[in-house]
Amino acid sequence: MDACNGSPSGRRILLAYTAALALWVSTATAIAQSVPEQRLRIVGGLASVSQYTLHEERFWSQELTRLSGGKYSASIVPFDQAGVPGPEMLNLMTLGVVPFGTALLSQISNEHPELVAPDLAGLNPDMASLRRVVAAFRPYLEKTLRERHNVELLAIYVYPAQVVFCKQPLKYLSDLAGRRIRVSGAAQADFVRALNGTPVFTEFAELMSNMRAGNTECAITGAMSGNTLGLHRVTSSIYTMPINWGIAVFGANKEAWNALPAELKTLLRSELPKLEKAVWAESERETSEGVACNTGAAACTRDRKGAMVEASPSAEDQKRGREIFATKVLPGWLKRCGSSCAQVWGQTLGPATGIKAAAQ
Repeated sequence: MDACNGSPSGRRILLAYTAALALWVSTATAIAQSVPEQRLRIVGGLASVSQYTLHEERFWSQELTRLSGGKYSASIVPFDQAGVPGPEMLNLMTLGVVPFGTALLSQISNEHPELVAPDLAGLNPDMASLRRVVAAFRPYLEKTLRERHNVELLAIYVYPAQVVFCKQPLKYLSDLAGRRIRVSGAAQADFVRALNGTPVFTEFAELMSNMRAGNTECAITGAMSGNTLGLHRVTSSIYTMPINWGIAVFGANKEAWNALPAELKTLLRSELPKLEKAVWAESERETSEGVACNTGAAACTRDRKGAMVEASPSAEDQKRGREIFATKVLPGWLKRCGSSCAQVWGQTLGPATGIKAAAQ
């Protein structure tokens, strides 16, 4: 859902974390074949959000045991409570240090910029657009993870729309000019700069402290996650244009996956698409309910109601958002990603969106 800066010293960091993580995670190959019950160790998504607490955690800690008649079980911990650095998650999965893990694309985008293409800021103004884009990119994502990163893609999760919270009144995109705005990745930063705002890279866990300290005046984050953090108590306006969404991939190290019993792999291939579907439905619902809770509307079913003023994007702002994507965000991504990414775009998302990318 929220990104942080990637690590330029990836391999050295991996070695530092391997010893600590080895005490907690285990691969399927480490479980003796004579033991009738097999227990998996899963690193899930962000803690404290509904996608994790209502769906990921429930599936692995309860549903897997029920579905397998008690033969298979799993334990799960969110990556941000497991001591796992988000930007290194894919590398840790590649090495098998984390045999089954969830990687947020925005967090691994510095080292693997090509993978974040379906969730670039300004690309998907609604859930329908996001579904089309992800479907068009999925075959490339599966192939790339398998062949380059030794990871079997098992599910793609999405978080609610990333919207804008501001302390001062906000009605149009142009109102963001001159403001310091919390962002979670390079593409969001490109979008903010195009509006003459100042992007401030901030970890999700540090978002509230930065707002209270005055380091930022606005924040891009999920509508419901912002409400959970308490942003509705320190901001006054919420601008509901989806800047982007927050995509995560759940996958398995290939050796760990191949070592699983055939019936367990069949079960997971059957059930994980259902989990994925539930997570997407939850994120779509929470996008609208998050706005309702922040504004104090009756549609909010939670007890954290705010009194924020909602601003919906005008037709002019929607047009401007598309222009910013095509003229600033996409070229910025291509510059970071390299000429090969222009080819990837042309083969996958270009036809799906009707937007051409020039080689950098």
